[in-house]
Amino acid sequence: MQTPSKKHESASMTHEEEEEMLHDISKLQYQVQQMSLSQKLTEAKINSVESKINGMEAKMNWHGS
Repeated sequence: MQTPSKKHESASMTHEEEEEMLHDISKLQYQVQQMSLSQKLTEAKINSVESKINGMEAKMNWHGS
């Protein structure tokens, strides 16, 4: 499908607006990726702490028996 060589200004974006929108989308994708990685790291830390707590509880129960 071919687009007309002259676009109606009010109906479509300019090249600059399109570039800016693509840049904004790229920034948002990066931010979402960083948030996802941060969430995974937080979950890993929580799991690690829970494992340590469980290990400490097991030692306390073993020594207390």
